[in-house]
Amino acid sequence: MAHLLGIDIGTSGTKTLVCDEDGKVLATATAEHPISSPKPGWSEQDPRDWWTAACAATKAVLKKGKVKGSDVGGIGLSGQMHGSVFLGDGDRPLRPALLWNDQRTAEQCAEIESKAGGRERLIELVANPALTGFTAPKILWVRQHEPKVYARTKHILLPKDYIRLCMAGEYATEVSDASGTLLLDVANRKWSDELLGILDIDKSLMPSMHESHEVTGTLTAPGAKALGLAQGIPVVGGGGDQAAGAVGNGIVTSGIVSATLGTSGVIFAHSDAPTRDPNGRVHTMCHAVEGKWCVFGCMLSAGGSFQWFRNQLGQDEVARAKKKKVDPYELLIAGAQRAPGGAEGLFFLPYLTGERCPYPDPRARGGWIGLTARTTRDMMIRALLEGVTFGMRDALEIMREMGIPITQVRASGGGARSDFWRQLQADIYNQPVVLTNAAEGPAYGVALLAGVGTGVWKSIQEACRACIKQTTKIMPNKKRAAIYDRHYTTYHKLYGDLKDRFSDIAALPC
Repeated sequence: MAHLLGIDIGTSGTKTLVCDEDGKVLATATAEHPISSPKPGWSEQDPRDWWTAACAATKAVLKKGKVKGSDVGGIGLSGQMHGSVFLGDGDRPLRPALLWNDQRTAEQCAEIESKAGGRERLIELVANPALTGFTAPKILWVRQHEPKVYARTKHILLPKDYIRLCMAGEYATEVSDASGTLLLDVANRKWSDELLGILDIDKSLMPSMHESHEVTGTLTAPGAKALGLAQGIPVVGGGGDQAAGAVGNGIVTSGIVSATLGTSGVIFAHSDAPTRDPNGRVHTMCHAVEGKWCVFGCMLSAGGSFQWFRNQLGQDEVARAKKKKVDPYELLIAGAQRAPGGAEGLFFLPYLTGERCPYPDPRARGGWIGLTARTTRDMMIRALLEGVTFGMRDALEIMREMGIPITQVRASGGGARSDFWRQLQADIYNQPVVLTNAAEGPAYGVALLAGVGTGVWKSIQEACRACIKQTTKIMPNKKRAAIYDRHYTTYHKLYGDLKDRFSDIAALPC
């Protein structure tokens, strides 16, 4: 029996997963890689660290799963979206990759929208507005600020596609990840010749385009040796982390929506057509399912806000957790549970790294609003979790405006591991929240895509029906849902009230 391997190039580490042809996960492994911030708002990584981590994690997962390298029959790749790898000849990057959460390109975003004929026209061309995290403005930034690097550039790849180059020697990508470059004609699933021409970006710099399940190449001898695998194993297109995670959670038919609370927070909906938000508040991109699309909203600091609290204000819980040998997040959530719902009118704005959905604003700032002499630390923690979940609801409300059906929300990520946070989501969304037996996210999704590409299943829908089952359903508490409706109304107004002040704050000298 051939096995399937999924590799996911995340922001903080690379995860690998191996499963059998029934979709049963045999083992997972993770190898970390560093991230740097040379200036405020900048975020970079060395792509060679991804390859080192991918090799280490692949060898580890084979060992843990007791799988021989020659037993792997297909490989799928996933990764953080939007990152830009600039290459000359060979696989050595010309500079560190600019990542999805890098905020240096506000001027380039304005330039793109202006050259395209305005935001609405840009959305007509590529289904999305220009955002600082996307790849196209990064390309313009490098061209303008590092012209010598740009002059030597012959290829521009996304993170997972750099790993494909290292393992298979191919300059290739697929439609779901390419949608996040801002250079794809999303409706027609091909590079936008018109926008590439407007921006004077040579199309030859971009990799070849494929559907997510299509075989894009096979392992070379050097790639196979580095990974501990056999030469000639097929490598499929894979998917950007959002589309791949959706496949791994069974979001491949209309009506099912995922809510993923990781460092960022994402509401993701399957769509049978390229439905656009004319205001550009959510993204419309190609799904990893052939001939289908997706709509999703991404807030930048979801679980990241909770991580910030743990690191900066949770030293007591971290110390106690070490003594008790428990996760410090468990102690922080226990504190939130002691506070009343709504935290006595205390609100947390989770804009610690700017925001993307529903407010594409790199100047947005986070904080608590509504502090009183009665406010306790537990209330601050509860308000933080509520604020993050209100931010997720923002995307749900936009999708409802767009007429996208929502019959079920499937929870995943760190927020799905807590009973309290799962119930909080059900209450704030006022929607049943479902858990499935699939909890491994993008790595599992691309392993299934590898199975489709190598003939294990006829379609990705068939693969998901065979492998992914509902395990738990959490119903909203009607009384708390009604209370949270009122609180959400106030929360939703706060960004507009403070938008101009955020700009003033951002303009102050450091």
